[in-house]
Amino acid sequence: MKAIVCTRYGPPEDLLYEEVPEPIAKEHEVLVRVHATAVNDYDWSWVRGTPRIYRLLFGLFRPKHPIPGMELSGTVVKCGPNATRFTVGDAVYGDISAKGFGSFAEQVAIHESALVHKPADMSFVDAAATSHASLLAYQALVDIGKIQPGQRVLINGAGGGVGLFAVQIALSYGATITGVDSAAKTSVLLEQGYHHAMDYARTDFTRTGERYDLILDCRITRSPADLVRALAPGGQYVAIGGDLPRMLQLLVARLFGKRQLHMLALRSNEGLEHIHALYSAGKLKPVIDGPYPLEEAAQQIRRFGEGKHVGKVVLVPTVHH
Repeated sequence: MKAIVCTRYGPPEDLLYEEVPEPIAKEHEVLVRVHATAVNDYDWSWVRGTPRIYRLLFGLFRPKHPIPGMELSGTVVKCGPNATRFTVGDAVYGDISAKGFGSFAEQVAIHESALVHKPADMSFVDAAATSHASLLAYQALVDIGKIQPGQRVLINGAGGGVGLFAVQIALSYGATITGVDSAAKTSVLLEQGYHHAMDYARTDFTRTGERYDLILDCRITRSPADLVRALAPGGQYVAIGGDLPRMLQLLVARLFGKRQLHMLALRSNEGLEHIHALYSAGKLKPVIDGPYPLEEAAQQIRRFGEGKHVGKVVLVPTVHH
């Protein structure tokens, strides 16, 4: 089978697209024919090996698992000897990162608990784009942020996969939403339902005098003191990722009493039933950048890392076009 292979840390252009052995479904694993997969922050960090602390997870000197990719949709083609959750032919999807990686391939063997049944009304492309980013947005806004009708919500990193799910979830609660991203994405943000769009290069959202009931931060570009200043009384701030030093600042600030500052620890695939309910009701749909052939993974990971994408970058193995 064909796969994207990362043999050493470096620029995305070093990735290989080559023939590799077909994986074998062991014990509680299933072998899945991948119909679509998506690019995530993990992939950008994995390929380059930065921040270096991530090498504790991916491998100190070279990637422990040569095939990246953590999100997929596909069809079960084989079941391991002790796998009971699915049968051959089942359509599945999920964020597999809790159990492994390897979705940038035509097939992947993964523990059955890393997957759920794909709803019949959701396409494979939409499913591959949904499991990770939509739950980051949902768990941040609903589970931690406790979003309420009519609140003023700000989303930093508004035009990426998480941001464009988050605005739809916030709209379903009747919130007034401000999006912060590059000037190039301003018109897209307004088209996607944001009430206000802010260019981060021209405006510091923590210094406008506006106060927000809930801030979802996909970037963490400001200090804890700045972030607290942008919150209304009783407001909550939830970060889902960003620059490592900024994340450490947040953790320290929370330890010293800034309890309104939160960092999300994602619970993979937990709450997808809520996402599907919104999808089926027409209140949520992934914004797809692509889909692109799997062999273009290097170019698309580069675009993702440079923030030139809009929504979720989806890759599709050529045989499934």
